[in-house]
Amino acid sequence: MENAQHDRLLIIDFGSQVTQLIARRLRELNVYCEIHPYQNVTDAFLADFAPKAVIFSGGPDSVTREGSPRPPKSVYDLGVPILGICYGQQVMMHDLGGKVVSGEGTAEFGRAYVSPADERLSFLNGWFMDGDGREQVWMSHGDHVAEIAPGFSVYGTSPGAPFAITADVDRRFYAVQFHPEVHHTPNGKTLYENFVREAGFSGDWTMGAYREEAIRKIREQVGDKKVICGLSGGVDSSVAAVLIHEAIGDQLTCVFVDHGLLRQNEAEEVVAMFRDNYNIQLIHADESELFLGELDGQSDPETKRKIIGKLFIDVFQKHADTIDGAEFLAQGTLYPDVIESVSFSGGPSVTIKSHHNVGGLPEKMGLKLVEPLRELFKDEVRALGRELGLPDSFIGRHPFPGPGLAIRCPGEITREKLEILRKADAVYIDQIRKHGLYDEIWQAFVAILPVRTVGVMGDGRTYDYACALRAVTSVDGMTADYYPFSHDFLGETATRIINEVKGINRVTYDVTSKPPGTIEWE
Repeated sequence: MENAQHDRLLIIDFGSQVTQLIARRLRELNVYCEIHPYQNVTDAFLADFAPKAVIFSGGPDSVTREGSPRPPKSVYDLGVPILGICYGQQVMMHDLGGKVVSGEGTAEFGRAYVSPADERLSFLNGWFMDGDGREQVWMSHGDHVAEIAPGFSVYGTSPGAPFAITADVDRRFYAVQFHPEVHHTPNGKTLYENFVREAGFSGDWTMGAYREEAIRKIREQVGDKKVICGLSGGVDSSVAAVLIHEAIGDQLTCVFVDHGLLRQNEAEEVVAMFRDNYNIQLIHADESELFLGELDGQSDPETKRKIIGKLFIDVFQKHADTIDGAEFLAQGTLYPDVIESVSFSGGPSVTIKSHHNVGGLPEKMGLKLVEPLRELFKDEVRALGRELGLPDSFIGRHPFPGPGLAIRCPGEITREKLEILRKADAVYIDQIRKHGLYDEIWQAFVAILPVRTVGVMGDGRTYDYACALRAVTSVDGMTADYYPFSHDFLGETATRIINEVKGINRVTYDVTSKPPGTIEWE
């Protein structure tokens, strides 16, 4: 297993939409954790992983249903602290002799307030400190615990959950009916701090330690062989490239695939930064005609992604053949990519969108993967970039998708629409920077819409494209909310785009959060 030298916490995933937020809270506490679908957690897995603590996530199922998700019974015999959250609490109670019921009157969704019971508990240090002695929490459950398991006591109640917080102190088992990982439970982080302190974690998960460990692993994996790295110019692939270069030097060759779907002047900036500033061996593969030719006439977003992913690999195949001794392909795959590509049930997931950089390397290439960032969330990659000495101006760049402008151009892609999109996007980002808002925003971009609208410019009628501005705030991209620009800013930006970009006569602003939307339009 990876990271055997770290204290490790296991999150058993029962299918909650917010399981990744649990991992984020723990990583913020410098605790290394991994999320694994319940179906993959066997007795042998537990023995190999040897967790120092375990968390059961929430989930959409009901423990009253025969065949519903369960952990292996052996998890309760590990002698380590366990925290059950929502469905995880119900699983714990059901497995250990309690009772869970479903039906009318058992559901509770949204904001609630938990009050303390008479007994105190170290797990709750820092809670119930305000004058009214209550804590705001977020409930989202259809069933509820009707009887707690033997050995457990009640330490917190809410109007709809008489067993909102329970614990078996002797076995260090804790269970809560609410979700402490979401921001709607404002003091939830304190519970995780108390839990990992109770488990004896030393907080040894730091980017300095990760850097040293990653370099060691890269050298062990690669040996004296050569690596080619897919460099897009985004933060992920760039941090991966600099990290690998620090580990193996000139054994690394970066291949920058210019697929014709980049932002304005981006190709020149990438080449200048990595070839000139970092002295990294770089092949600038201008394959725009190939990509745009294959995308001609394609409008389905998933088809576009798959075409780009396949061509991306084909291009690498071609360039890999020119590098003698290249046996590895490096990618900037992140932990959310890995998790989103696997269902909690261990089978095929419900595909929101395909990740072209996960599992897309065919065996015919004869290259093995090096993915030094696959255990990291986005903000951890930025922290690692700072650790490696990359400039803050670069580390703070907004994310840019691998398929590039293809997924910001709903419908058919044409060279005309791409040029219009590039110019509009450049004006928008310039506006954001001029107003000092760039660092407040997680991601901002323009999408050109597959409709033309009637307009009037001067004394003439126009029939040009509409575009949508998108800007969101987020921590790690898993959830996001739109940025609350002032109407003055939006009006000024719309005026500039319409005046400066020929081909656009209407500008809209996207105020959809994630969920229900995604950040990108496709």
